[in-house]
Amino acid sequence: MKLSQFRFNLPKELIAEKPVRNRDEARLLVLHRDSGKVEHRQFKDFIEYVDKDDVVVANNTRVFPSLLEGEKEKTGARIEVLLLRELNEEMRLWDVIVDPARKIRIGNKLYFGTNDALVAEVVDNTTSRGRTIRFLFDGTHAEFMSIVKGMGRTPIPDELRRLRDITKDDAKDYQTLYAKVEGSVAAPIAGLHFSRELLKRLEIKDVKWVELTLHTGMGEFKPIEVEDLSKHRMDAEEMHLDQKVCDAIHDAKAKGRHICVVGTTSMRAVESAVTIPGTVRPYDGWTNKFIFPPYDFSIADMMITNFHHPMSSQFIMVSAFAGPELLMQTYQTAIKEKYRFSTYGDAMLIV
Repeated sequence: MKLSQFRFNLPKELIAEKPVRNRDEARLLVLHRDSGKVEHRQFKDFIEYVDKDDVVVANNTRVFPSLLEGEKEKTGARIEVLLLRELNEEMRLWDVIVDPARKIRIGNKLYFGTNDALVAEVVDNTTSRGRTIRFLFDGTHAEFMSIVKGMGRTPIPDELRRLRDITKDDAKDYQTLYAKVEGSVAAPIAGLHFSRELLKRLEIKDVKWVELTLHTGMGEFKPIEVEDLSKHRMDAEEMHLDQKVCDAIHDAKAKGRHICVVGTTSMRAVESAVTIPGTVRPYDGWTNKFIFPPYDFSIADMMITNFHHPMSSQFIMVSAFAGPELLMQTYQTAIKEKYRFSTYGDAMLIV
């Protein structure tokens, strides 16, 4: 498959600026892969497509307040630093993205917070993720992280920041209700549609809800720059999938029940843990799995996802699950029906 096969025209006015007031009242397009049938529902109607002993697999990662505002030494130029991942706890080494980056050099010092509460030094500017910096801090790791979290902001996507002013509500909206394990710089957006009421209704219906963790990095949002998709390399992301998830999947498979995966991050995590077709093993490590057509999915037979940008890794993965031609046709229907796209957009259920 070639990257250009996943190009389509997305009207800018369909990119959602804000979420709907009630999470589960976003629109839901239901796509039936076997017939191509499309239904137009609300997200809370998802309950009608699952039943007792079906399994829903969700990503419980929590967005980390990883966006720091500071200034460069001597010039006082304002900068933003996005903390991507900690490389060495003892040495306070972090991979980061610096904006603007063009004048940040090795040896530069960066200052953050009132009275320069944190100071960092740039130690590498050749990484694929931007820069590596070392925080000059003598306290404990817990003290360091407390300061970072106290001054850091939720890294709302640049796309939204260009559309409107970000408010305090975004820090709450840009988090799933079941977020538990802190570490992502981006929310698993398909899960933003679940309300407390819907989660309770799934529990009452004896639908099994299980959670894994995949800490989303910026690699999912980097433009794919190669036409031959087999040559694209995703950034590695940390993931954890325990025995409870494996047991639920295997039990559902044995009973002939449905397995619904919530979002592209959960799908990548589940497929990364496959041993032989139809089985998964506990997984504790990193994955850079990139899924593109043609691809044989081993676990899920249902998927919840948002409407994604053209030529994005998310759109390409969903194309592999639904079928490229069918998904492209369905996206044209969604555009015609004015579904809302991207982070705070509407949802799709593929069955």
